Amino acid sequence: MYVPKEAQPKKGGSAAKARDGEKGGKRKIVAQNKKARHDYAIIDTYEAGLVLTGTEVKSLRQGRASLVDGFVQVDGGEAWLHNAHIPEYAQGTWTNHSARRKRKLLLHREEIDKLEVKAQETGHTIVPLALYFKDGRAKAEIALARGKKEYDKRQTLREKQDRRESDRAIAAAKRRQRGV
Repeated sequence: MYVPKEAQPKKGGSAAKARDGEKGGKRKIVAQNKKARHDYAIIDTYEAGLVLTGTEVKSLRQGRASLVDGFVQVDGGEAWLHNAHIPEYAQGTWTNHSARRKRKLLLHREEIDKLEVKAQETGHTIVPLALYFKDGRAKAEIALARGKKEYDKRQTLREKQDRRESDRAIAAAKRRQRGV
């Protein structure tokens, strides 16, 4: 059966994503906040778009950003990312941005309302986990989190260390088995 070239699905793009079972394409991670996963128990995560200036996008594309001191706050029905450090673009002129300005997050109304209610509960906060590019657009992964106590942090480290030791022991046993 003859199918005109215009009617054939294009290689790549949404047809390829549908074939591969992907939703949304690849993520190119720019910055991660590993300390947040250590200091907080993550309850729920969200993907939010970022409102950025041109020099901020260029600086992010160079892979320069830090989320260590960052936090999210809901003001007047809008979510804002505070204290995320995106350094000034080296080739920028007088139109360059300030490194720690607050940046608007793009979320659905229901998500903002849900985050606002949950964040007002005692011990809950909203923290950024990662900045990345997805299909050429800058995104932030944010999480509703509850602060861990010091003994919770020690317990998590202990479990991680025990898991690592057991994995090493299993791998060593498998190596000995193959050698015999």
